[in-house]
Amino acid sequence: MFLQERRKTKPSFIAFCGGLLAAVAVGLSAYASHGVADPLAQSHLNTAALYAFGHGVALAALGVATLNPLGRIALYVLLVGTLLFAGSLVGNVLMKWPTTLAPFGGMTLMGGWVLLAFSSLKR
Repeated sequence: MFLQERRKTKPSFIAFCGGLLAAVAVGLSAYASHGVADPLAQSHLNTAALYAFGHGVALAALGVATLNPLGRIALYVLLVGTLLFAGSLVGNVLMKWPTTLAPFGGMTLMGGWVLLAFSSLKR
C-alpha cells in the first residue's frame, strides 16, 4: 500500500517533458503564423507543432498514470519519436538541417503507440 501511494505522488519526468512539448508547440505555431513567410517553412513548423502538441498532451496525461513497465517504455519511445520527428522539421527551418531524421521519428512514434497498445493488454 505504501509503495502504491508513493508512486502516485512521485514526480513524473515524462509528464514534465510532455508539458514542455505542448508549450513549445504553441510557440512554434505562433512563430509559423507570425514570423515565417515561406509557405514550406510554415508547413514544416505547423506539422512539428501539431505532433509536438498532440504527443505532449498524451505524455502529460499518461505520464502520471500508473502503467506497467512496457507502458512506461512506450511513453519514452513516444518522447524520443516526437523529438526526432518534430526536431528534424524545426531544425530544417531554423538551421537548414536535412529532414533525414523525420522518417525515423515517425516510425518511432508508430512503434511507441503499438507498445502502448500492447501494454494495455498486460494489465
